[in-house]
Amino acid sequence: MATKTEYVDLNGQIYAIAGFDKQEREVLDKLQAFASRSPQWHEYENLWMPEVAKLYEPRGLSRRQIIDTPLYRIAQDLGSRLGIAQGIMRQSEDYRDELEHLILARFKTRREFCEATGLSEDMLSHVLARRKHLAIDTLNAALEKVGYTVHIAPLAR
Repeated sequence: MATKTEYVDLNGQIYAIAGFDKQEREVLDKLQAFASRSPQWHEYENLWMPEVAKLYEPRGLSRRQIIDTPLYRIAQDLGSRLGIAQGIMRQSEDYRDELEHLILARFKTRREFCEATGLSEDMLSHVLARRKHLAIDTLNAALEKVGYTVHIAPLAR
């Protein structure tokens, strides 16, 4: 969902685009226009990454810095929206999807995650299988042990 001043991604994260410079705005407009034509997901994916890199690499930004820019995150979200619309991927449903993504991205195994957080493997298995929930204070305490926290975000519309 885009407005003239902000963009709200699928996770409810709000990005202020009013502060984008002229070049950032041009790249965003190009990507939004392309995405609005409903191209195949892979066509959009092949377009947006080089466009964002072409903008920021001459400015001396590293790949890590580029990934942290609002433009990168918005471009990535536009691709996710296309993928969801085309049935290639599904939208995250709740905290368990984010938790599973964290485990896959940062830990070799679920066991390693459990050892780092103090959660039992049995409980984690039930949570990720959507049979049980973690209490918010339990989840927050476990995530703090690995440098994360629970936060409240607006719903994406």
